[in-house]
Amino acid sequence: MSDKATNYQCPSCTGPLHYDGAAGRLQCDYCGSSFDPAEIEKLYAEKEQQAASQPETGSDTGEWQSSADEDWGTDADKMRVYSCPSCGAQLICEETTAATSCPYCGNPTVIPEQFSGILKPDYILPFKLSKEDAVSALKQHYKGKLLLPKLFRDNNHIEELRGIYVPFWLFDGEAEGSANYMATTTRVFRHGDTEITETSFYEVQRAGTLPFSRVPVDASRKMPDDYMDSIEPFDYAGLKPFSTAYLPGFFADKFDVSIEESSSRADKRCRQSLSDALQGTARNGRPYTSVMPTGEDIHLKRTGVHYALLPVWMLNTRWNGKNYMFAMNGQTGRMVGDLPVDRKRFWGLFAAVAAPMTAVLTALLYFL
Repeated sequence: MSDKATNYQCPSCTGPLHYDGAAGRLQCDYCGSSFDPAEIEKLYAEKEQQAASQPETGSDTGEWQSSADEDWGTDADKMRVYSCPSCGAQLICEETTAATSCPYCGNPTVIPEQFSGILKPDYILPFKLSKEDAVSALKQHYKGKLLLPKLFRDNNHIEELRGIYVPFWLFDGEAEGSANYMATTTRVFRHGDTEITETSFYEVQRAGTLPFSRVPVDASRKMPDDYMDSIEPFDYAGLKPFSTAYLPGFFADKFDVSIEESSSRADKRCRQSLSDALQGTARNGRPYTSVMPTGEDIHLKRTGVHYALLPVWMLNTRWNGKNYMFAMNGQTGRMVGDLPVDRKRFWGLFAAVAAPMTAVLTALLYFL
């Protein structure tokens, strides 16, 4: 069950590297050196080729084998064991994990095998906003929320924010169709002492074609679809050809939702986009009072799909047995999140406001 994991180390001092979104480079926290991701990727590719060409010596396997795998029962198929290249500790991860950090030495760890062959993404959209940016945005989101539990205002809790590269399918294609509408105009006038309302009805027809490019659908079962939809859009101008050199310092998963499973969501979004566009042109400058759809016929032409990793800052926590999640677009800063209400604080504030109001009302009634 063991696979190879790697740490990207600084060529100058061998310290761990992490990707800095603001600088767009891999940074070393020890000596301060920085490197272009393509430069590090090329260096490690050359090292792998050299290692592969070296003949094996002795009888060592190069890895410690763990018997823990045999005791996991039905969960074994969903877990993987890796060895940290820095300290040798075992990393037990879910089968989709592709980038993480060692809980013992803290060094970023990348598992290249998760992104090899047909599993390799076409693109990656590097993080642009740092953890400090995400913490600041979350604090601003909490600001003024008097009923927010103390747990959510605790800075130590906020520090649990994680940067995650979420797998997405990006769909290309074209929507073509037509739609019919019933439109009305209303005119009110007087005839003598009588007010008359005159309503005119019109049949409106529209047809058109709408190309679509890189419609995103998240490909991870862990991620709530509504959250991922809410932090769109992403600026695809920043897309880079995929390289694992962008992963150090962040978490990453490979997809566990297939193209076939995701396509229905993409189809629905594309149909709705054309439907909205057609209805938006139905008025065509006319002063219609209302425009109601009576029927539409839309067909989709699918031309391609791309696999990409997109950046998301996330915080998951529980309060009174319920899960709460905060998510922020790691490129644009757009965010969404549910916040709980501290019931004790609510009733405390209610009592503080209600008590003087009751006293005033009692005084008024006494003197009336």
